[in-house]
Amino acid sequence: MATPIGNLEDITFRAVRVLKEVDLVACEDTRQTRKLLDRYGINRPTVSYHEHNEVERSPELTGKLLQGANVALVSDAGMPLISDPGYRLVRAAIDSGIRVEAVPGPSAASTALAASGLATDSFHFGGFLPAKSGQRLRVLEGLKDETATLIFYEAPHRIVETLAAVEHVLGDRPVVVARELTKVHEEFLRGTASQVRAALEARASVKGEITLLIGKHAGVAADDTPLAEAVEACVAEGMSRMEAIKSVAHRRGLPKRAVYDELERLKGE
Repeated sequence: MATPIGNLEDITFRAVRVLKEVDLVACEDTRQTRKLLDRYGINRPTVSYHEHNEVERSPELTGKLLQGANVALVSDAGMPLISDPGYRLVRAAIDSGIRVEAVPGPSAASTALAASGLATDSFHFGGFLPAKSGQRLRVLEGLKDETATLIFYEAPHRIVETLAAVEHVLGDRPVVVARELTKVHEEFLRGTASQVRAALEARASVKGEITLLIGKHAGVAADDTPLAEAVEACVAEGMSRMEAIKSVAHRRGLPKRAVYDELERLKGE
């Protein structure tokens, strides 16, 4: 069940109703969830369920579910399982034949994307980037050819280093740092990776929860070579025709079938 990512008003009528009806609320931090429950006058028992105890807690909660209890799983903010604990419990419940329902609501990734000003036609959500610099660079290297807007969660003490890595691997692309979404000090920093990095470096410290969005490479949209020519160029480099179609489709963010159909149409003219 999704909970507010900051502003406690961002909760659905359905979520409030379900929280009032369940037998137990499993949550990351019982103190944090209690603030939400108290805000809406919900007096239900809570139990901790977080990354450090989910292996042991999942069988316990599954047992309660099998006995007929209704359990709501929430994270401290946003949708559980999205870069948060919960997968083990959901998987165990499904394997035990227990009905699982998702109660939708806020997500930092989609909220940041909607207000970012970056392309929204397709996006790649990568969760948290690795804390170690070498692993972080390898992840970014693997996304150099990705044609979608990239979205990551990042810790405030690593954001400057991460922006430097983005600039080094992906180039000085447009980025958006969304900080403290829906909270009193919500902030969007927009610019190139180097510009936003410089703005953050000038601060004494960076605090708050951060969502990092990285725009598409300018070269992706700038390629206006006719499809047939682009495919033939790939074939000339040694690709099979189908490999060439897939490559061109990937680079332009198009469905493979769309490229194939367009080539067939051109062939028939």
